[in-house]
Amino acid sequence: MNKKRLVSGDRPTGLLHLGHYVGSIHNRLRLQDSYECFFPVVDLHMLTTKKEKQDILDSRKHIREMVLDYLSCGIDPEKSLIYLQSAIPAIYELNLIFEMLVSVNRLEGLPSIKEMAKNAKMDADSIPFGLIGYPVLQAADILLPRAEVVPVGKDNEAHVELTRDIARRFNLLYGDFFPMPQVLLSDVPSLIGTDGQGKMSKSAGNAIYLSDDAASVEKKVRAMYTDPARIHAHIPGTTEGNPVFIYLDIFCTNKAQVEELKTRYREGSVGDVEVKKCLIDSLSTFLSPIREKRQELEQEKGYVEEVLYDGTMRMMDIASDSMKEIKSLMGLSGTWNRISRLARERKEKHDVQHPVM
Repeated sequence: MNKKRLVSGDRPTGLLHLGHYVGSIHNRLRLQDSYECFFPVVDLHMLTTKKEKQDILDSRKHIREMVLDYLSCGIDPEKSLIYLQSAIPAIYELNLIFEMLVSVNRLEGLPSIKEMAKNAKMDADSIPFGLIGYPVLQAADILLPRAEVVPVGKDNEAHVELTRDIARRFNLLYGDFFPMPQVLLSDVPSLIGTDGQGKMSKSAGNAIYLSDDAASVEKKVRAMYTDPARIHAHIPGTTEGNPVFIYLDIFCTNKAQVEELKTRYREGSVGDVEVKKCLIDSLSTFLSPIREKRQELEQEKGYVEEVLYDGTMRMMDIASDSMKEIKSLMGLSGTWNRISRLARERKEKHDVQHPVM
């Protein structure tokens, strides 16, 4: 029985962190046996906010680091396609076709575009066309392999709905080809940062990275935000919305211990130091196998590049087949095929009438 296809990618702007793990990587690991998985390194999306040449050169290192993170977490290149978005010419082609099927008003109505512009410190006059069209390029990523499932965070759910609109419009105009991809939300769509001020992100400096060593993790946990009203350990504290307990709920496998700490914290009979020590131990247990696998893979020179190369070449074949069908449905390939046929016939006739002596 054919497996359903799944697509999920990341921008290569730096190392992956715990927020990436709970938001998407956990789902990818869980689903790679039951779905045909496509995991693009979406470096073209990076250009919407980082377009300086140095940013592009820096992304080479980030791409390698990110794929190392994937592999260290357990994503298996024998089961899943890991490929470089910018190396697939068909993505550029399909993006252009999709741009003709959606209005500017529809794109400008997406709240995520305004949020991205704000984070990149862009005003209305400096927002590039590519940023407004970011979700259209996402639609090309999703629909080129004809994906049926898309694991995303809550902030990207509207983008998948736009993808469905584009697929619906194409199918109406040219015939059924694209599936209607479904959103798959993580159990923890976003993870609060260590500062308690918003979701974990590289730019906010509130992240614990999957590649952090034990000393770095301990330092970050020790400095974590907890209950600001709790000045002393004997004062009853709040566990709801407390980043330390949010992390313990996710990463501590001893749920009874977490519940005991919560009870004592609410009673004012345990201090932040003891609670954070439990989190440090839990994160050490979780991250140690990832660190060890990463160190092992780093010793295999050229392995990451081989994984990316093989995945990209396989994706090129899949993408080429899709584009042939898309152009055929649209009638685009028929125009060129007719021109080519008539031109060849004329050349052949001319060569017969005027043979070279």
